[in-house]
Amino acid sequence: MGESKKILFVNSEIYPYLPENTISAIGRYLPQGIQERRNEIRSFMPRYGCINERKNQLHEVIRLSGMNIIINDVDRPLVIKVASISAARMQVYFIDNDDYFRRKRTFTDESGKFYDDNGERAIFFARGVLETVKKLRWAPDIIHCQGWISHFIPLYLKKAYRDDPIFSHCKIVLSLYDDTPETFRSDLARLARFSSIGPEELSLIDNPTGINLAKLAIKYSDGIIVGSSEIEKEELEYCDELSLPVLPFDMESLADDSYIDQYNSFYSKI
Repeated sequence: MGESKKILFVNSEIYPYLPENTISAIGRYLPQGIQERRNEIRSFMPRYGCINERKNQLHEVIRLSGMNIIINDVDRPLVIKVASISAARMQVYFIDNDDYFRRKRTFTDESGKFYDDNGERAIFFARGVLETVKKLRWAPDIIHCQGWISHFIPLYLKKAYRDDPIFSHCKIVLSLYDDTPETFRSDLARLARFSSIGPEELSLIDNPTGINLAKLAIKYSDGIIVGSSEIEKEELEYCDELSLPVLPFDMESLADDSYIDQYNSFYSKI
């Protein structure tokens, strides 16, 4: 048996807090499976307004909340909530802020229009996760990012947090799915500046498409998992260009849950 690891899962969706689909099911069952293989895990996701706090027994973690994150010169309170999935013996941490996550839908309004501030929400989520992990004083060996809203994590980890002892030896695994948004607001690169991260590090998103944000995440990742059969070709070509380790998509392993062992083995190779 290999040495146990600390794995941080950063998810866009987790079942049962959101309806079951490929991403939310992996967000639910992968951490449990990795924990059952004698690893330590933590899981994070946004606290979307459609999540029923009473039904799912979410409660605020006062000792972790209370920080402000500045985006576009506006201080926004970071609120951390937690809930337990008793069957899996695991907790899920939720990143919350009324301005970004109170609305009752995830990424689009009632007419299906992509929210104008989704880029800001991704920035807030990424920084909120990393700051919360620092407060937990829990140093992960691997951060596994799933879903486009996690795509700023690799850049921030490798550039803004690289000298923090909590993250100094951490590796990034990025799962790519077919959830790539079409585009973001034109000022995304400016809004994403933080700490020592300036225009040069963010040049990939001068043209703020979802594919370019995915490429930014790929650039600062240590390994890529292909989580869908419908990945954008440009994203896969960029992985090849950077010669990154890639775990190919395997539908059969998702069907019989053997993907958990595949992913666990992949973590050890990064």
